[in-house]
Amino acid sequence: MDLQGQDGLLTTWREGWRARGVAGWLVAALLTGFYVDLYFTDHLEPAARALGLPSKWMLYGAIYSVAMVGGAIYYLRAHGNGRYHRVRVGVNVAVQIALAFLLPLVMPWFGGEEFYFSYLWPLDWYKLHPATLASLPVHLALYSLLGSLIAAPLLAWRFGKRWYCSWVCGCGGLANTFGDPWRHLTSKRAAAWRFERVAVHTVMVLAILSTALLALDHVVGERHETLRLVVASAEPWSIKRLYGLVVGAVLAGVVGVGVYPLFGPRVWCRNFCPMAAVLGLAQKLGRFRIRVKPDMCISCGNCSTYCEMGIDVRAYAQRNESFTRAACVGCGMCAHVCPRGVLRLENAPPDERVRLPLAR
Repeated sequence: MDLQGQDGLLTTWREGWRARGVAGWLVAALLTGFYVDLYFTDHLEPAARALGLPSKWMLYGAIYSVAMVGGAIYYLRAHGNGRYHRVRVGVNVAVQIALAFLLPLVMPWFGGEEFYFSYLWPLDWYKLHPATLASLPVHLALYSLLGSLIAAPLLAWRFGKRWYCSWVCGCGGLANTFGDPWRHLTSKRAAAWRFERVAVHTVMVLAILSTALLALDHVVGERHETLRLVVASAEPWSIKRLYGLVVGAVLAGVVGVGVYPLFGPRVWCRNFCPMAAVLGLAQKLGRFRIRVKPDMCISCGNCSTYCEMGIDVRAYAQRNESFTRAACVGCGMCAHVCPRGVLRLENAPPDERVRLPLAR
């Protein structure tokens, strides 16, 4: 078992902080309280200034990076015997530290504005707002446009959404590392899957509509005061403020991280992230799949238990059925914990991406 990195599986439900025990609820309460304080008060501003950081958000970036490093150490101690996991987590942590913390921190020192290269539209939904694009240097505006609208979906078509959700994204990075102890708590029920499909695509549509309305306001808003008030004003009920509050603060922060110890680390990614929804559609049309070797599954259930996206992988393996799911973030854990090597992540040509009967 040690050779396969599975020695920690047997203790999963025995540790209260990992099994919705009292300790787990306490951890969830602490995380939720932290995010409520972060988003709705300025208590962290003095601490940020004392450390020489420009704002509480930069302090949060530092805390976030430390949490990812600590989580990566925890993760690699259990699963670091797999090369895929070492490289994937290493890249994810490096991207967070370099592109989502250090680079935005130092850019103002050289006369630039903070810019977060690792976040693209629609996750960073304001990035394609015309006013935002107009305020950026040409190369950064082109990066935002081409990265969001062309590069991201094309890479998802070719490699699956894992290139972003498990290798680049900071939200996924925190789930990969700090959130790994709770991955088995993700619901595998059909009701959870039905909720996921409705919720994640609803937020995706809202992100697209909100961006379009902001663009419309930028073009004609000065001549239509009602449009300006409804879409882009500072009023609490404007579309801009409501989307930022509900999706950006509550769903991505307070709920998305606060409930790790209760519902698993991918609540945001699975149910509400508009970027995950867009890339998932590209993945369904693309080359990524999980291949199932025929007649080898022993129905141990490790793959389904440790799927952080709530996919019942065992059901596919039992049917000898290779598959592509829009939700899959390509973390590779299902293949890693399989004691018989039944599963394999691969990029197959489109004509081979069929559900194979694979009988004897």
